[in-house]
Amino acid sequence: MLERPVSELSKPHRRLPDQRWQIYPQKPEFAQNLAALTNISPIVSQLLINRGMETPEQVQAFLNPESLVLPSPLEDFPDLAISLELLQNAIASQTKIAICGDYDADGMTSTALLLRSLRTLGAQVDYAIPSRMHEGYGINKRIVEEFHSEGVGLILTVDNGISAFEPVARARELGLAVIITDHHDIPQKLPPANAILNPKLIAESSPYRGVAGVGVAYILAVSLAQQLGETKGLIQPMLALFTLGTIADLAPLTGVNRRWVKRGLQHLPKSNLAGVKALIQVGGVQARGDEGAGGDREKLPSLVPSPQSPVPSPKSLKPEDIGFRLGPRINAIGRIGNPQTVIELLTTDDMGVALELAMRCEQINASRQEMCQQIEQEAIAYVETEFVASLQQDRVLIVVQPNWHHGVIGIVASRLVERYGVPVFIGTYEDEGHIRGSARSIPEFHVFEALEYCHDLLGKFGGHKAAGGFSLPAENLQVLRSRLIEFANQCLEPHHLKPLLKIDAEVNLNHINQQLYQQLNALHPCGMDNPDPVFWTPNVQVVEQKIVGKGHIKLTIAQTIDNQEYKIKAIAWRWGDYFRLPTRVDVAYKLRENYFNGNTTIELELIGVRLPIQLQQFFAAPPTPSSSTFEYNQRQYTCGFYKNGLEAELRIKNSEGKVLAMQPGHIIGLLGTNRQNAKEVDISQPQYDSIIQAALQALSVRS
Repeated sequence: MLERPVSELSKPHRRLPDQRWQIYPQKPEFAQNLAALTNISPIVSQLLINRGMETPEQVQAFLNPESLVLPSPLEDFPDLAISLELLQNAIASQTKIAICGDYDADGMTSTALLLRSLRTLGAQVDYAIPSRMHEGYGINKRIVEEFHSEGVGLILTVDNGISAFEPVARARELGLAVIITDHHDIPQKLPPANAILNPKLIAESSPYRGVAGVGVAYILAVSLAQQLGETKGLIQPMLALFTLGTIADLAPLTGVNRRWVKRGLQHLPKSNLAGVKALIQVGGVQARGDEGAGGDREKLPSLVPSPQSPVPSPKSLKPEDIGFRLGPRINAIGRIGNPQTVIELLTTDDMGVALELAMRCEQINASRQEMCQQIEQEAIAYVETEFVASLQQDRVLIVVQPNWHHGVIGIVASRLVERYGVPVFIGTYEDEGHIRGSARSIPEFHVFEALEYCHDLLGKFGGHKAAGGFSLPAENLQVLRSRLIEFANQCLEPHHLKPLLKIDAEVNLNHINQQLYQQLNALHPCGMDNPDPVFWTPNVQVVEQKIVGKGHIKLTIAQTIDNQEYKIKAIAWRWGDYFRLPTRVDVAYKLRENYFNGNTTIELELIGVRLPIQLQQFFAAPPTPSSSTFEYNQRQYTCGFYKNGLEAELRIKNSEGKVLAMQPGHIIGLLGTNRQNAKEVDISQPQYDSIIQAALQALSVRS
């Protein structure tokens, strides 16, 4: 028999994704009752139950966010009144106002929103954004002193400032008033600003609790316009910028975010903002009908309850249009370009200028994509060489290399989290003595708390549960690695160290159609805290698969139900490392519309794949007795499970003594009379898959 473990000849990347599948418990009777009470389909009812809604009132508030009765922001934000007073006085006295923004999509849309609104309201206002390359995140003393020398009397931070104690203290020393608008986690010591607007400082029950930086800016700008009685022509442009920033920043699409984003997605296709028009045109985004979205009608946004003002809304964008098309083009500028490009794009009224700037965003985004791909490949090679063997013990990944662009390492960190299932801290050298980095997390690990745990080793740092940024002296790197490993081992267990895949429900392929897709529109807009529905289908057959683009798998899968075969096309983004997939798998996926040559079809976006549960069970607990004989294509075979190292191995032997051996999760097996002369074979090929299925059937019957 074959002696050497198959795993020695199988490359690690030929395994399937190592994921945790968490399938929500199904409650069919409860879902049916809730569906009947709320006039929705049972499948949508089950999806809402999965998202924590169990009463008709909760369902109604979610499906029709306009029915929410919002408190006045003045009631929920303690410092909003003083902020409005400071701004009104500055406008009345023509005191110079300076905005200090941030270089991500949230910060740039916030800056543009406040620039447009304050200028329209008569303010004398300008802005500055710190250099990502030379200064890093947040307001600093240089900016404060520059503002002072220019005669600025009021500083307004957006999407930053909550941790900037020293720069704010310096501004106050110089006699400048400061309003901080931010949404990042609250440090132990607040800066001495005149006013601080941060949703993390208000009641957890507030509907405004989940707004991003652009949401705080929107609340401030709309409240100011309402107090001055100057809302005409201001609301829709601000709503467009709010929607872009909120989705691009991955803010939770619940509460007021859901309400305002839903309106904004309807407004965006017909926005009068030249920059938004240009981005939509250059990004190739097409508005689509929003049938099945519960019959909602848009109305002009208001921060306090007001009567409904229905207006027809024939077309709408979807969050993925911003998340995958518009947002990256904005973010790319902040990462590797000059943020001034985006600010000018979103504040200009000249369509020619807007198109020129949007094309610049397009070109820089293409460069950003190439840079990300190169750094990701280098990072994976480094991890596989240095750290992959110790990941289970370390429970966190710290990757620092020279000559990486720190503007894109955050994206690479996210991809490493997807790949390895552990929190990732990634950095690059600014010079020989200093490192700057980004962090991305898994659900059980809090990035900001981890950074605070290491505060004495760091320079500047900030962030929230899922992501953060930091800098440190290079000499502290090894101690930081040890400290982060210590923190990770306090809060993570070994079973956490696989990417978590939350799955809503099982669906057979014959039920996937336009009708089901339209029913799901009731849940839109989907995003953070209201994810796209994820379905799974067991034991499908992969009938076609090929690599397309930069490492994506395009495939066709099939399922036979009542002797009828149902086929559907699918795409698995960036799964080139897992090509070829086995012929028989369980798949987890989201539904997507594909538009081609005027036709619309429903396809699958694969996000999970695993061996069929039957095969998993065989390998986890081989049947007793664990060997059998069977006939296939008029030939006799013996088969059985054998221990090989730590894993069970399935071996199939023909009458000539040739053996096919495979281990779970591998698609490369060995074929030969002994391990010395065995050759690697792709067992996902039909001729091998068929005989493996026959062997498993024989073992199943025997047990």
